[in-house]
Amino acid sequence: MANYTGPKVKLSRRVGVPIVDNPKHTTKRQLNPPGMHGFRGRRLRDFGVRLNEKQKLRFHYNVLEKQFRRYIAQASTAKGNTGQVLLLALECRLDNVIRRLGWARTVWAARQLVSHGHILVNGRKTDRPSFSVSVGDTITLKDRIHKLVRENLESQPGHIVPGWLSFDPSTLTANAVAEPTTDQVPFDINMNLIVEFYR
Repeated sequence: MANYTGPKVKLSRRVGVPIVDNPKHTTKRQLNPPGMHGFRGRRLRDFGVRLNEKQKLRFHYNVLEKQFRRYIAQASTAKGNTGQVLLLALECRLDNVIRRLGWARTVWAARQLVSHGHILVNGRKTDRPSFSVSVGDTITLKDRIHKLVRENLESQPGHIVPGWLSFDPSTLTANAVAEPTTDQVPFDINMNLIVEFYR
């Protein structure tokens, strides 16, 4: 299972926006381009603008290029707007759902929770971060990880669970009650540019 293991803040600096809602990524210094003096170089051309937008989405969901191309291929053959289908497929990934619930502070921490076998979907252990959560699925945790998840929830006092998920803090049980919509994604992205990049 391939995964990016390099420096994370470097990703935010590369695309110029915070890819994680974390002080390490959101400070003004960290949003300057890499390099001692933050050299900006030339203005991006059309290809560079589209590439940058695609990288933002990839980094936000922690998906490598080969897997991202598979998502694009599936979205382009599905009914509906390709950009919306792609965004909703990424939003329904199990590691992203764990992050949206606040059980982990970042998508990398959420991926680790899933791949270490701490997450149960409909009562069955699911250790694939790319598992697609469907409407009606129930997500629970193994008992040994409850303490860590509660600590993560306490460290994010203002965290808001999106409307397409329901969450019971007393039992640490979550349900997917609806399909996510594009306006529920807390990340500003231009999907048209990404679709154009692959055409």
